[in-house]
Amino acid sequence: MINAIKREIALRAVYLEDKKIESIYFGGGTPSLLEADEIARIIETIAKHFDIANHAEITLEANPDDLNAAKVNSLRNTAINRFSIGIQSFFEEDLKWMNRAHNQQEAVASIMRVQDAGFENITCDLIYGYPLLTTEKWRHNMQQLIDFEIPHISSYSMTVEKKTALDHFIKKGITPAIDSDQAADQMSLLIHTLKSAGYEQYEISNFAKNGIYARHNTNYWKGKHYLGIGPSAHSFNGTSRSWNVSNNAKYMTSINLDQLPLEIEELSTLDQINENIMTSLRTMWGLDLIALESKFGRSVKDRVLKEAEPFIAAKNLILEPNNLRLTDAGKLMADRIMSDLFIIEY
Repeated sequence: MINAIKREIALRAVYLEDKKIESIYFGGGTPSLLEADEIARIIETIAKHFDIANHAEITLEANPDDLNAAKVNSLRNTAINRFSIGIQSFFEEDLKWMNRAHNQQEAVASIMRVQDAGFENITCDLIYGYPLLTTEKWRHNMQQLIDFEIPHISSYSMTVEKKTALDHFIKKGITPAIDSDQAADQMSLLIHTLKSAGYEQYEISNFAKNGIYARHNTNYWKGKHYLGIGPSAHSFNGTSRSWNVSNNAKYMTSINLDQLPLEIEELSTLDQINENIMTSLRTMWGLDLIALESKFGRSVKDRVLKEAEPFIAAKNLILEPNNLRLTDAGKLMADRIMSDLFIIEY
């Protein structure tokens, strides 16, 4: 697999117009299973085909149970300079209910090990909106990360995907359904608690202290181009989106034949407009109206502003001279607002 990943990097070196790489993210699946020397080999291959900026953000997504002392110490010898740790909860029963591999002690220990090893740029994930999570538990989970002085926190509401174990248990009545009111209340508490602790909500699900935004993810929301390597990886170049086959064996077989195992979707102008609306409204920077008009025309901007009027009147959106932003109240109904602003015909 490592060899196939290195080969794909070489095969797709011409995909990005700008060869200057500002961020690299080892994510999806369980990249923390990689050994330090394997990570180093991948980064070396990237450096052969791209210009990695001196200040590039290089993140490893990790499960707490993978971050033992030996692993963390070995990673100090790589270019990894940021960790994304999937904590989810600090309560044992909640982690078991989520079918997570780590326990409460490993959740705490993983953070301490990474910090003790000298890594300061850390983000941790928390999940809310599930039946076992009381308000008291939710306050405790957030406070734990605040007390650890984690500079970046990502938090998402529990969602139920079709044909998953959770979906099955809910349909069978084994576990309660997700309560949307509970999720909304816990999101409101999340926003208030983290803002009070000095965090800036720069994207609906992401909070940062001292401007330490996730550069990699921020590029997604700002519509920057990116190259995804490996099974299931997605890429975007502004006018099309592509994604690799998810099957590991098929992926490696194709790459060994110097064939890219991907599908491509060409994005229509309508797709590009609506993606711009969706991604930018998720952020504190909002929808840049000047850029929207410059790229897609005055009529598109006028139509968006027309649909936005009732949300502005209800104080769910704020209209400024050059942009349109969600208010805290609007963030609780972001999906509905975005879909109402979408352009249907172009």
